[in-house]
Amino acid sequence: MATIPPIAVVGQTASGKSDLALDLAEVLGIPIISADAMQLYRGLDIGTAKVPVEERRGIPHFQLDQLDVHEDASVAAYQAHARADLDRVGSRAVIAGGSGLYLRAFLDHFEFPGQDPAIRSKLNEEGKILGTDALHSRLQSLDPAAAAVIHPNNLRRVVRALEVIQITGRPFSASLPRYEYVYPGTVQIAIAWEKDHLDQRINQRSQKMFDEGIIEEARLLEGLKDDATACKATGYKEARAVLAGEMTVADAISQVALATRQLASRQLKWFRRDPRIHWLPAGPQLLERALEAANLDNPKSFA
Repeated sequence: MATIPPIAVVGQTASGKSDLALDLAEVLGIPIISADAMQLYRGLDIGTAKVPVEERRGIPHFQLDQLDVHEDASVAAYQAHARADLDRVGSRAVIAGGSGLYLRAFLDHFEFPGQDPAIRSKLNEEGKILGTDALHSRLQSLDPAAAAVIHPNNLRRVVRALEVIQITGRPFSASLPRYEYVYPGTVQIAIAWEKDHLDQRINQRSQKMFDEGIIEEARLLEGLKDDATACKATGYKEARAVLAGEMTVADAISQVALATRQLASRQLKWFRRDPRIHWLPAGPQLLERALEAANLDNPKSFA
């Protein structure tokens, strides 16, 4: 009887990770653990493409709806909780998501450097005065490898990288996880699309967000500052602009599609660096090819 390893379905937004994860979990009889930072938030369902309860096929899902929108998501907290979930189910689960750092923290050996609130506060103040670009330029000079994978507009991650450099005296990139699984036998699968086809899927998803009511869902974020973690989920910035009368729905859809394409491009660069990922072309018999990649192509052998 074959032993089912942890199977991670990773990769770009709108690539079909959720559908493949459901298919794998259903045929293998195992649960799903989300590795999407924004799906941790209760009430943020449409913009995060959270699978509705009625469409989960009765499969248990973990690491969804863990936080209120005013709370900050934490990679360290996610690591502890997700690993505890996986241990509880005997290391047999499908892990699905596109949050690269969360996946690496979950799957790989990754210890978090310490924190210094005073240093962080000082860096945040500098960010407000000098701007995120200035801090990102500083990171570029101190740790080019970290600057290459942290978006210049992501003040929180830029500050964290600079904080770690000050605390440890070493590049932040030196603290990033090694390509070494915590759970032996882990398999990672990504779905590869031609860019034009993925762009079409992104355009359709962006339209669907507004058709399904993301503008009303964005009311949950009223009173939060734009830099609150929950406000960074794709689509909610634009939906809030519509609520404020600052943007038309048509313009919002266009802007969300653009932002999502940019996100997909960053995700592709991130995941392409990991040599362990099995890239499967989108198309017929995807489930069968995913099972084969995980050496589980004989359903009668599942244990």
